[in-house]
Amino acid sequence: MGLEEVSDRFMKQQEQCQSTRISKSSNNKATATPRAVSAAASRGPAPTVKFSDDTERLQHINSIRNSPDGAQVKRVIDLLRKTRQAFTPEGIYENYYVDVNHNQAVFRCLTDNPKVHYDGKCFSYKSKHAVKDRSQLLGIVQKFPEGIPVIDLKDAYPSVMEDLQALKAAGDIWLLSSFNAHEDIAYPNDPKLPRIEVDDDLKTCFRKIELPSSMVDIEKYLQKNGMRPATDYARRSAMVQSLVGSSYCKDKKKKKKKPEISKRTKLTNTHLPELVEIWKN
Repeated sequence: MGLEEVSDRFMKQQEQCQSTRISKSSNNKATATPRAVSAAASRGPAPTVKFSDDTERLQHINSIRNSPDGAQVKRVIDLLRKTRQAFTPEGIYENYYVDVNHNQAVFRCLTDNPKVHYDGKCFSYKSKHAVKDRSQLLGIVQKFPEGIPVIDLKDAYPSVMEDLQALKAAGDIWLLSSFNAHEDIAYPNDPKLPRIEVDDDLKTCFRKIELPSSMVDIEKYLQKNGMRPATDYARRSAMVQSLVGSSYCKDKKKKKKKPEISKRTKLTNTHLPELVEIWKN
């Protein structure tokens, strides 16, 4: 065998070995790549580390705990009135972040408050009258034939004002304004008494009656008919006329004397002497 033949065979063997090695390496890469990708996908992205994900809530809690005791007490009472539920100290802290257990001043104010009921475990709202629905509301009004102020019923339950208007529309109660206060008074409309229906002609005649324009004439008319007027307009007018032009009114009209600067006057902005000079002039 010649030297050329030997070298050709050797080169062919080298080419075969090279092609075999390349094919094996490509197969190994193809099988390994899906595994690596699936493993990386299963791990997912690395979590981002933050100092706090709830900074705003923590700041809100800190502001409540550092607020005055009176503000914290009001916050709890508003919660009890709004929800009408009983809360333990832990429940109050979870809902409104007021630490009743560790703030003895707040705890004492809540237990002593007339609007709060504490049974040893839970806090709840306590209204003046234990009324929960329209039927109980009608029953409590009927117990006061002389009338009950609406302000005493306002905090009984959330829809108490709507129920009062419904009872008024049904004719079960009367809502009238008192003479000395702006609040309404609820009066029971006794069902045993017959309902009085006023004729329209009588209403028209009543409304056509013209009252005197002067309070003095009204008082004279009342006295003429044997009634004592609640006012004394003539005496009040005489007192006002006596005060007009008196020294009392003159003293009121006197203008206050403009303050002057003396050695004892405490001045500010002393570093601006020109400003002080302008004010003096």
